[in-house]
Amino acid sequence: MDSPSDPHDPPLQAAREPVLNLPGALTAYIVLIAFIHLRVLLPEEWDGWIIDLFAFVPKRYDQTLLDGAFPGGTAAKIWTFVSYSLLHANLTHIGFNVLWLLPFGSALARRFGAVRFYLFLTVTAAAGALAHLVTHEHALAPMIGASASVSGAMAAAMRFAFVRGGFLSFGRGDAEAAARVPALSLWRALRNPRVLVFLAVWFGVNIVFGAFDLTPGADGADVAWQAHIGGFVAGLILFALFDPIPHVRDDAAPALPSDPIDG
Repeated sequence: MDSPSDPHDPPLQAAREPVLNLPGALTAYIVLIAFIHLRVLLPEEWDGWIIDLFAFVPKRYDQTLLDGAFPGGTAAKIWTFVSYSLLHANLTHIGFNVLWLLPFGSALARRFGAVRFYLFLTVTAAAGALAHLVTHEHALAPMIGASASVSGAMAAAMRFAFVRGGFLSFGRGDAEAAARVPALSLWRALRNPRVLVFLAVWFGVNIVFGAFDLTPGADGADVAWQAHIGGFVAGLILFALFDPIPHVRDDAAPALPSDPIDG
């Protein structure tokens, strides 16, 4: 039998889920980006110097220029492949990138852990910078923003998002379990209709928005959509190098709509 409750006992509190339960690695990344953006409070000439020092400028790699043409010299030719991704033009620019990081970056950070997650963002940022350099040789306009890394995170997440129990499947469980389902191999991912639809939409939107300068937060500046594609392709292909969880074997039952999985 239940014992009578003591009227002096405190009322039981129902367990509550946090409103925004982000993994620590992603939270720290967003806080870092926001903190760096405080540079806009500095005098204009200081802010300009920071952009010249840490933004990715294709002209910096022009062999006809002396090393002193840009601040940072030779060393800046290395760190700007990554440092540009931590700078943003305005709060809208940050907000647009964070909006996409919340679902895709959260899943990836939970799956990879902090070290792998940060290394992955670094590699995809560098891949985006390389794609921009190849397509904008000698350009003087600086490129900033985390869009290449965000694109890489979205591409990597496609390798496990639609698998049964994945975070974009209909039968998903809790966030931790959904982020750690076995991923598809690259070959099988490229045969999955849902992945192919996502790829088609993503590439179409990026090309259209980039060609017509429709990206929020661009403020009339050219959109570096080639860098987005560079980061995306790198994330899709290099995902397996960072993934600590074995992927679905090619001889296993495929996660396709025709098979007995989530509709």
